Amino acid sequence: MTTARLTATTATTAEVSSARGQLNGILFVGLFAAAVTRIADIPAIAGLGLSPLIVGIVAGAVYGNALRDGMPASWAAGVNFSARKLLRIAVAFFGLRVSLQEIAQVGLPGLAESVLVVLSTLVIGTWAGMKIMKLDRDTALLTAAGSAICGAAAVLAFESTLQSKPHKSAMAVGSVVLFGTLSMFLYPVLFNAGWLHLDTVGAGLFFGGTIHEVAQVVGAASNVSPEATHIATIVKMTRVMLLVPVLLAVGLWVNRAARRDASLANSQAGASGHQHHSGKLAVPWFALGFLACVAINSLHVLPHSATATLNTLDTFALTMAMTALGIETRISQIRQAGPRALTTGLILYVWLIAGGLGITWAVQRLFG
Repeated sequence: MTTARLTATTATTAEVSSARGQLNGILFVGLFAAAVTRIADIPAIAGLGLSPLIVGIVAGAVYGNALRDGMPASWAAGVNFSARKLLRIAVAFFGLRVSLQEIAQVGLPGLAESVLVVLSTLVIGTWAGMKIMKLDRDTALLTAAGSAICGAAAVLAFESTLQSKPHKSAMAVGSVVLFGTLSMFLYPVLFNAGWLHLDTVGAGLFFGGTIHEVAQVVGAASNVSPEATHIATIVKMTRVMLLVPVLLAVGLWVNRAARRDASLANSQAGASGHQHHSGKLAVPWFALGFLACVAINSLHVLPHSATATLNTLDTFALTMAMTALGIETRISQIRQAGPRALTTGLILYVWLIAGGLGITWAVQRLFG
């Protein structure tokens, strides 16, 4: 009896210690993200269009590779919670930034621009990454998603759906940082030089349809005109809306591929009696939460001040998730596929400029 009681006491102590370690890990990531947010507010950093999400993964990766030995092992569970479960919640609340009324303002031209750019970029990026650059499926898809939809936020959402390794997300975010920042400076120069052959509306469609991050879209379009900035921002948020159907489609595709692989494994192992199971459904249910938040924002149920506060908290939660992913990232893993992932990003960047310009011209001609 005494032995059983001692065993139960030891187990309870271990559970309490584990819970305390997880909580400490979450608090550590939260403090880290708070520091990152302050750094991202520095004018020199903000002027480059670098959001707290991007600064977070870079700072987290530096810490994870140079100083992680100083973090207690019990805190790892809290870091993992921030990079996984908190991420899903934050992506769902990202929908409060989008409203159907805003999307309706740009009408069919904006919707057509967004759909064509997103689908073509996803297909080209996945094909080029896997077939030309010989990347694994997850790295190719993450890189394509970051370029096609909404930069780092899309990478986070796809990472959660694919359940991929943190270093693959880091490579995709690296592509977003490099080429998105380049776009923010290059696009206004090309437009003002007259090389894009676009009017103000066309510039809004092109900028919003092809630049990676929301902040980068605003930064680039503000060098054209307020009207172009307004159109570009709405087109960009239309691309963000497409995150939901794309995630659901990818989740079903991943699940079908997993079941097919499991079926093949079962047939090969049938003689030995060992059966493999396909695992849980990979449908990203947090995407439905995103859609619900879009509906709430469109119905104007919440006061503007409440929505603004929730968006601020959501940005902080996404920064925590990105920082946690950075802490879990290992530079040695990035080195193996880094150049190939970056080249895939370059291929997509060329497509976004050339193909995106062609799509913009076609959309304006069709709906003009």
